[in-house]
Amino acid sequence: MKFRVLGTNHTSFTVSNLDRTIAFFRDCLGFEVTSKAPRESALTERVTGITGADIVVAYLRGPGHSLELIEFHGPASRGKVSSRACDTGAFHMAYTVDDLDGALQALREYEVLPVAAPITVDAGPNKGAHIAFFRDPDGIILELIQVPNTKIE
Repeated sequence: MKFRVLGTNHTSFTVSNLDRTIAFFRDCLGFEVTSKAPRESALTERVTGITGADIVVAYLRGPGHSLELIEFHGPASRGKVSSRACDTGAFHMAYTVDDLDGALQALREYEVLPVAAPITVDAGPNKGAHIAFFRDPDGIILELIQVPNTKIE
């Protein structure tokens, strides 16, 4: 090999309403906002290859994970991705939680809704875990996993 991956730097999502998505990750999931600021358009154009790129970027830090959220204000021609978990290129993030039922209640307040009823996994490395898939208002898919014997009473 000519190089090595040393670690994960961040995961990034483009969102339609940065403040709404920050509130969800901060207030519902407990992430810490570490920065939020616009970026210089000429540099953003060079990095993304998108003429007219006008963005505001927020970084959030959760347990063992950094998240970058980007809201584009330009170009005017931007669109919206709509994919299902089975579609090539679809992406989801999975987080381990201590109480899936509690998470289900909290997520509803942020318009993050289940795509199906929660299940208990009956085989494989997550056997016995309770899991649920959710979709936020921008279509971002999240999975929450409560591993056996982790619920805090």
